[in-house]
Amino acid sequence: MSQYNNNNNEVHYSTVGVDDESPSPKATDKIRKVSMLPLIFLIFYEVSGGPFGVEDSVNAAGPLLALLGFVIFPFIWSIPEALITAEMGTMFPENGGYVVWVSSALGPFWGFQQGWMKWLSGVIDNALYPVLFLDYLKSGIPALGGGLPRVAASLVLTLMLTYLNYRGLTIVGWAAVLMGVFSILPFAVMGLISIPQLEPSRWLVMDLGNVNWNLYLNTLFWNLNYWDSISTLAGEVENPNQTLPKALYYGVILVALSYIFPLLSGTGAIPLERELWTDGYFSDVAKALGGAWLRWWVQAAAATSNMGMFLAEMSSDSFQLLGMAERGMLPELFAKRSRYGTPLLGILFSASGVVLLSWLSFQEIVAAENLLYCVGMILEFIAFVRMRMKHPAASRPYKIPIGTVGSILMCVPPTILICAVVALSSLKVAAVSFIMLIIGFVMHPCLKHMDRKKWLKFSISSDLPDLQQETRECQETLIR
Repeated sequence: MSQYNNNNNEVHYSTVGVDDESPSPKATDKIRKVSMLPLIFLIFYEVSGGPFGVEDSVNAAGPLLALLGFVIFPFIWSIPEALITAEMGTMFPENGGYVVWVSSALGPFWGFQQGWMKWLSGVIDNALYPVLFLDYLKSGIPALGGGLPRVAASLVLTLMLTYLNYRGLTIVGWAAVLMGVFSILPFAVMGLISIPQLEPSRWLVMDLGNVNWNLYLNTLFWNLNYWDSISTLAGEVENPNQTLPKALYYGVILVALSYIFPLLSGTGAIPLERELWTDGYFSDVAKALGGAWLRWWVQAAAATSNMGMFLAEMSSDSFQLLGMAERGMLPELFAKRSRYGTPLLGILFSASGVVLLSWLSFQEIVAAENLLYCVGMILEFIAFVRMRMKHPAASRPYKIPIGTVGSILMCVPPTILICAVVALSSLKVAAVSFIMLIIGFVMHPCLKHMDRKKWLKFSISSDLPDLQQETRECQETLIR
């Protein structure tokens, strides 16, 4: 069975080889922590936000492969990633998440590269949501289709949501709960309305000779990844040793159901026209099944969902930068919090990246972020296995009930999938991603040089355990 640390009110770091020491209380303890329900919906929005964007899977491969993809893919990718996030996130319950995992296992250089790639892929991902928000509204407000009104609306929306992030993570968490309920409800209604019109034979349509595998895999991958993003908020979670694993468990179920049931309704209740299954097509399905009122509800839900995804993604991106600064990887300025406990500079940097990248097309954004994300996930898998091999006896408040060999085998299917996504990426996307990787390789020694010259102040938070010291102590303990 999985293992939990049952301290309900006090969070202890799962140190590597040191069981008796815990960090000193933080000055931020007065800031309200994120509880279970908001955390579940933050995970929901980090990963999904509802079935908006899954339409391309039907366009690319037809109903049967689309349905099979969203049933099978979670077992290949989502569940292993969520399990690794639960184990490593409770082992290192601090802001920075996967950056700290990789730093502990592979050293600070690769930890920084992980942080750079994941932050960049997160910002690229977040650039989508203002665009998608306006795409869903332009049918009702044609002026938002292009030109100055669209640019102005995108900037205003970005500023509004950025300000909400600034006001506090607990506000963002409860806003995610309300937005999530509103986004899911119309599809529950659509599912009930569709029951009399369902024809199960429509679910079985498949044409292997007419499958766009690149679009199909990228759509599945984009809609079912980012489970690890919540780890960068672990330091803000109430009792993370218990809350984080449970929230991930419920999040996996919620995300899977939010995809499968709308696809069953849409593909089973109306005749198939694959070319129509593109982004936003669920609003047309809603109109065909329930009328204009349901279409408007779905469009409003889609717009709301994009706002929720923006909020969740910006939270994880900005707190990741804060966590990296607390570990001395970024200048100390990034560790400064606003009076609401939020990382002001991290939020500003993340918002600026969103604005700068918003000119890219939907497919280019998805492909570019998927490729960067894949490289980051490879580092996470290596860190996970390496920690299991180097420190098998280390304290793990939540532990996947498999041994070292099982840990390696669990990482094989998602690694194969990553290789497939990389192999199918276009030369343009690969070239841009390679340039971004090179920038990260150059940036790390430049920051180190600035630290040595004291051009900028870098420091490691005294509230955090020393990863390198703990590694040495663990080795001595294992020898004894």
